[in-house]
Amino acid sequence: MIDKPGGMTSHDVVSRLRKITGERSIGHLGTLDPMATGVLPLLMGKFTRLAQYFSSAEKSYTGTIHFGFATDTYDAEGEIVGPVLEPALTLEGVRAAAARFHGEMQQMPPAFSAKKIAGTPAYKLARAGKPVELKPATIRIHHFEIVSFAGAEAAFDLSVSAGGYVRSVAHELGQNLGCGAHLSSLRRTRAGVFTLEDARTLEELEALQGNVEALDAACIHPRDLLPEMPAVTGDAQALGRLRNGAQANLPEFTQSHLVKVFASQRELVGIAKRVAGTLFQPVVVMG
Repeated sequence: MIDKPGGMTSHDVVSRLRKITGERSIGHLGTLDPMATGVLPLLMGKFTRLAQYFSSAEKSYTGTIHFGFATDTYDAEGEIVGPVLEPALTLEGVRAAAARFHGEMQQMPPAFSAKKIAGTPAYKLARAGKPVELKPATIRIHHFEIVSFAGAEAAFDLSVSAGGYVRSVAHELGQNLGCGAHLSSLRRTRAGVFTLEDARTLEELEALQGNVEALDAACIHPRDLLPEMPAVTGDAQALGRLRNGAQANLPEFTQSHLVKVFASQRELVGIAKRVAGTLFQPVVVMG
């Protein structure tokens, strides 16, 4: 997991990590815009097969919103759209407007986003000056607090469901206050179980380049992945069957529908689903 620096795309991070580790198969879980920093979880090698189980992870952020004008990208990297104002806002007024952004709601994604329109990312259409017809998505904002307000900027903490855009929250907040606004800084502090405390910088990992054991130790322990799934260790016969795609009996100590199956403390064999009793069917085999 990387603490992404500002000024890099998520793909840039993947490219750097490929050079550091020598692993070609790397994918990130949830894009961070170039100006954003913070938690960028990545899956490498055979672990990319687990990507489907991370798609619904809630994410938490800190950042700042600048009031007075909107931008076409809804953040500080975009072009100004509409009038530029000097809003007479107060901390109490901004907090009152922010209180409406809570719970389940419909959110319109930014035109400059990776949302697909007939197979084409919206940002490519927007950059080409073509019409961008996006549909609102249902999201859930779990927490949105305006921490402070000074000048024309508000600092915030926010937790939102997968698929939610912090840029859209900033833009809509400015609309509601009648003065325009855009996201001026953003730092992701959590993505599901991944937190900043466990994140490494690219420079820290580059210092470990060539040291396979140290790089492996810098990764999250396999048993800590997908904590909602119990971990079971199978015997040789059961593991052999599961690796070949066949059903097998596993230790019975949980009623969970899905379990992580290990051959040892670190070797994840795959994910299996309960068929009946102690009988499980493999749904992901790590190889």
